[in-house]
Amino acid sequence: MNDYARFIDDDTLTLERILPGPIETVWACLTESEHKGKWLSGGDVESKIGGKVTHHFDNQKISDKPEPTPEKYRDMPDQVTMYGKVLAWEPYTLLSYTWEEGDGSSSEVIFKLSDHEEGKVKLILIHTKVPDSKDFRIGVSAGWHTHLNILRNILEGKKTGPFWSVHMPLEDEYEERFYN
Repeated sequence: MNDYARFIDDDTLTLERILPGPIETVWACLTESEHKGKWLSGGDVESKIGGKVTHHFDNQKISDKPEPTPEKYRDMPDQVTMYGKVLAWEPYTLLSYTWEEGDGSSSEVIFKLSDHEEGKVKLILIHTKVPDSKDFRIGVSAGWHTHLNILRNILEGKKTGPFWSVHMPLEDEYEERFYN
């Protein structure tokens, strides 16, 4: 297993991480705003199928070192709110929700959790219906990679680390991996 995202079919991206447990703590990081806001986005995930998912993104807040927004993303606001709907809710094993894209379409994000050796947790992230756009695929791959690394750092008791200075080199790596 490595940290890199890979496409398992034309529109489905997957990543895996082995994280410190217990599994209840990892679940809280996926579902509770106070924990989710430290590695991905603030906002609630209603604990039922059909429940509302709110993401308040602010990559400056999850970084332990404020950094300027890269030129590529300067036209986007620093804080972005997105919504979705819970499709699967099986505490400690499966969470799935829609991810509303800016163009009116939606994709789906699936988190699968399982116990792993020595008190660790295996997290499998699957992002389906990823738009067929080179820039989007590179950006979403680097984004999930960076966010999941921040989650791992938090669970390991480390500083979150910077966001943009990790994300942008990963975009270059993913362009090389996917398109060269």
